[in-house]
Amino acid sequence: MAELIKLITVEEVDSTNDFLRHYSGEEGERITVVLAEYQTAGRGQGENVWESEMGKNVTFSIKCAPQGLPVARQYVMLEAGAIAVRDALEKYVGEITIKWPNDVYYRDSKISGTLSECSVSSAGIRSCILGIGINVNQEVFSGYAPNPISLLNIRGVETNRMEVLRAVVERFDAYLQMVNEGRYDEIDNLYKSALYRRLGFFPFEDSCGKFVAEYHDILTNGHIVLRRSDGTLSEYAFKEVKYLI
Repeated sequence: MAELIKLITVEEVDSTNDFLRHYSGEEGERITVVLAEYQTAGRGQGENVWESEMGKNVTFSIKCAPQGLPVARQYVMLEAGAIAVRDALEKYVGEITIKWPNDVYYRDSKISGTLSECSVSSAGIRSCILGIGINVNQEVFSGYAPNPISLLNIRGVETNRMEVLRAVVERFDAYLQMVNEGRYDEIDNLYKSALYRRLGFFPFEDSCGKFVAEYHDILTNGHIVLRRSDGTLSEYAFKEVKYLI
């Protein structure tokens, strides 16, 4: 890891996000990473639970303090995390996309997820913790995970987990520098260009039922805008709409 990036490794922890939430850090740390062999209470976005076999995957959290980031633009940190994972995985396989808001997909299967938690002050975002899980060498998943896949499933060989971690952190560090420089729109565009099912009409479901729509835009607050087949635009927050796969 580069200078000012601290790596902490633990055998078992309830949640790496919770670990970092109570970790004050040391002077000069730009990024703190905690890597766990196993999380007893790993979480996804909302109420989702992350499944990971001990010693097989990469489950970690990153804590950083973006400079001058307005609260209204905090979604850019989740974008930075997702595209950092996408970049790292593309070193091993193609067809990697980002499924709004926070999943990384290989074709139609989930290989990674990200949970973003930011703390705020009167001046803006004080710190941000990104919890990331990447399926690397796990071969079999339990039934409650809807459509998981790992690098092992795709490539047929095991992958060095520390290499994957290093690649993600290096890319995230680069995107954090862009955030610190106020280059939010560039990160937005990188995220949008990598979206799952970015082109064409696909089935979705909201509280009113199933419908067909195409991606139109991602707003700065993270909401997705879909264009239905009749031309109507619909805006959704997290969990208000789901892809039908």
